[in-house]
Amino acid sequence: MAWIICGTVPDASFPLIEGYWRLDKGQLHAHGGSIPPLAVQRGTPALLATALLACETLGAEPPTALLVGDTGRGEGSRALYTHLAASLGASSPGGLTFHYLFPDLDGHNRVLASLEEMLPRPLLVADAGFMYAAKMSGYAATYDLFTPDAGELAFLADEKAPHPFYTRGFLLAIEEDIPDLVQRAYRHGNAARFLLIKGKCDCLAYDGRIIGTVSAPQVPAMEPIGGTGDLVTGLVTGLLASGMAMERACLTAARAARRIGLLANPTPATQVAELLPFLPQALRQGVSEAFDCVVS
Repeated sequence: MAWIICGTVPDASFPLIEGYWRLDKGQLHAHGGSIPPLAVQRGTPALLATALLACETLGAEPPTALLVGDTGRGEGSRALYTHLAASLGASSPGGLTFHYLFPDLDGHNRVLASLEEMLPRPLLVADAGFMYAAKMSGYAATYDLFTPDAGELAFLADEKAPHPFYTRGFLLAIEEDIPDLVQRAYRHGNAARFLLIKGKCDCLAYDGRIIGTVSAPQVPAMEPIGGTGDLVTGLVTGLLASGMAMERACLTAARAARRIGLLANPTPATQVAELLPFLPQALRQGVSEAFDCVVS
């Protein structure tokens, strides 16, 4: 059962399109269509390219993608929500990864209602804008995985904030505050079953507590590169699509992303597409590693 990646392209003229894509020389090409290729820089194209390459490396079925153009006005995202809510009944995906989408609560809730009718229900991963919608809807706990950075975690932890713009003072929280923010997010029902918090030290949380961390190797040049968070979420998507258990998929993805940086020896000007050739080696190394992570 193919995995579905849902997200947007920052081009208002880009049409709503669903199907398979292939990665070739740093660009994404739609199968069987006349859609111009997409550059892999950041955002949903970076996530999709990473997931495609991860699945290829692992011998797993590649994901499909449901993409639409949206420059922040929300029209494209609303069209995607409507299409997805209507079409889910005819498909049986193993999971869905929701990425940059305008946080429209009505659209989110219609999609979630369609998902809840599916047996078995697919695994649900959310990052970026869709994670905001999931929290704002009050249904965050129905998701299997959120992949926030520290700032996004602060929004999840703030039970009074209706939108990230209104997150209170702990938006500037330092890494030592992560465990407290995790507990707060779970206490108020604003967290998915698992949280993979991306940062200087990547943390995996479950049921309000940190159950695993990845802090090495450290590659400081990766921090200012746009799209490295999308890289991690793409790796998790590929690993879950291959059938790997959630805890191991999250920690393997975090470690593999760091190994990609170590192998690529990037500068702050490096683009995500330049990192991807190092993904197969880094991922194979990560899959072979053992992690101390137990959910009880």
